[in-house]
Amino acid sequence: MHDWYQDKLREECGVFGIWGHPEAARLTYLGLYSLQHRGQESVGIVTSDGQRLHAVRGMGEVNEIFTESVLDKLPGHCAIGHVRYSTAGEVSLNEAQPFSIKCHRGELAICHNGNFPFAETMRAELEREGAIFSSTSDTEVVLHKLARSRQPHLQQAIADVFRELEGAYSILILTPDSLFVVRDPRGFRPLCLGELDGATVVASETCAFDLIGATYVRDIAPGEILTVNREGLRTEYPLPPQTPAFCIFEHVYFARPDSRIYGRSVNKSRHKMGKQLAREQPVEADIVVPVPDSGVAAAIGYAAQSGINFRFGLVRNHYIGRTFIEPTQSIRNFGVKVKLNPVRDLIEGRRVVLVDDSLVRGTTSRKIVEMLRQAGAREVHLRISCPPTISPCYYGVDTPSTAELIAANQSTEAIRQYINADSLGYLSHEGLLAACGADEGLRFCTACYTGKYPLPVPQRAVGRSHRA
Repeated sequence: MHDWYQDKLREECGVFGIWGHPEAARLTYLGLYSLQHRGQESVGIVTSDGQRLHAVRGMGEVNEIFTESVLDKLPGHCAIGHVRYSTAGEVSLNEAQPFSIKCHRGELAICHNGNFPFAETMRAELEREGAIFSSTSDTEVVLHKLARSRQPHLQQAIADVFRELEGAYSILILTPDSLFVVRDPRGFRPLCLGELDGATVVASETCAFDLIGATYVRDIAPGEILTVNREGLRTEYPLPPQTPAFCIFEHVYFARPDSRIYGRSVNKSRHKMGKQLAREQPVEADIVVPVPDSGVAAAIGYAAQSGINFRFGLVRNHYIGRTFIEPTQSIRNFGVKVKLNPVRDLIEGRRVVLVDDSLVRGTTSRKIVEMLRQAGAREVHLRISCPPTISPCYYGVDTPSTAELIAANQSTEAIRQYINADSLGYLSHEGLLAACGADEGLRFCTACYTGKYPLPVPQRAVGRSHRA
């Protein structure tokens, strides 16, 4: 895997569920296709025909695993699906979700976007009691807890288990006759409710609704447990209420710009980030160039506010995988060059404002700046549409250790020198909050920028490289 991918905070996972539609498997396939940006390592779908569950999981992307013949093996009117980039656990088919089990409660399947920071401790306790795990995923801990709950009914067991578990989770649980939807009381990870021809649909992002023609109804509320079955929809709030802590990085980078996250347009937030960035970090220049694709909306906002011309000065190659066969003779900065290429006639002789959504290790930014200079840029001014990233995430985002986060260890001037830019400017914490709707009452988790965690994390985990 090349450094382009290693120098970004990585997408976590995406979930999709539907109840009450004869094309459940195919609609789930399409929903997951829309959520592919949230995870590319593995994918899975579980359906119910009303009597039993049917499951297919695989390593790879949605269209690689789910062919027409495979989808034909997934009958039923309800389904849940999952795309994964591992934030907790190893990379193998054993880790692919949804997980399915048979226990005294019958068949059930589960998929999860988020992370349980204390899963290792709970797992050790369960193993001492005789539990056997088939994966390293924290999601499997939930399955064991559900199987061991003394509550007589699954709906009560779900509430019982999640009262005990602390963490970030948007979870779907499927049985032959019911779909359960659970979001943690702080609402770390997004989860949306929609409707399609009388069927109930849930997804990590609303872009999944758009593809299948579903209508967005509302967000699943923090602490809500929604039960969907033949009797209809039932909502309850059995979990202790907490102060909301929505992950702000969904608006900065993770989510697609055509989605509504936390009830707010992602594109609108990113455009406002760019406008505020231009106010806070102005510079004399000739063109504004985004790092595609996630830097585009902020760059448009920067250009609009500054009055500097916006140009697509970098072209992204969308037709590549995550690994490449390099020539025997090494090509300098190959991993970035195969992904991006400058448009020389736009760049040459001009002062460039380069807008990106984040700067993590700095290695990719350095190579892009060098690429622009080789294309003839007179000056390169890097602008980042979020604050410096100084702390790892423990709530479902893959982040490097504190030692690997360049802003946690270097001053802005030292980083500027390292990436060889003429200037470097970040959006302020206050500017980011305002752009994402904090003034409209939204409450965010910004621990990656402040080091202030809304939910305590295990001391053994603090500062280390984190796939959780």
